[in-house]
Amino acid sequence: MRTPLIAAALAFATVVPAAGADVVSPLLPLVDAAAQRLQTADPVAASKYLTGGAISDPPREQQVLDGVATAAQGQGIDPGYVREVFRDQIDASVSLQHSLFAYWKIEPAAAPVTAPDLADTRAKIDTLNQTMVAEIGHRWQELHTPSCPAEVAAAVDETARNRGLDPVFRRALEYATHDYCR
Repeated sequence: MRTPLIAAALAFATVVPAAGADVVSPLLPLVDAAAQRLQTADPVAASKYLTGGAISDPPREQQVLDGVATAAQGQGIDPGYVREVFRDQIDASVSLQHSLFAYWKIEPAAAPVTAPDLADTRAKIDTLNQTMVAEIGHRWQELHTPSCPAEVAAAVDETARNRGLDPVFRRALEYATHDYCR
């Protein structure tokens, strides 16, 4: 009699997390990819700073938006939704680049003296874009549930902690993810 009862209790204990245990958000891979993409703002800004390039790059932004919309369509995902998500992502990245330029202006000793090739960084961004579109497709249902805002917030918290994001980058991540839920 005790053996089935103990077995049932053990089975239940392995399925249900202990009170207070962290439950990983199913949106963590998407939010983490968004954070990685935001972290490319450093090398992009450094490259633009050293070459005298403008922070805003409307042709590149349009290329990104068109590319992710096409990828979304190919996966049966609403391309308008994906464009909105990536518009927020781009705006957050541009804001980070502006903050870096401003910091380097008032603290010239902190300004970069070298930067990776912008083409290499953009290739990484393109890969992260594809990862994000794929994650949106995988998590489409979660992005359209009442629990989505809490899942996004949990994923932002976990990502910020795991990646050691400072307050500015964390705020950029919050902005980049603020329209995920529908």
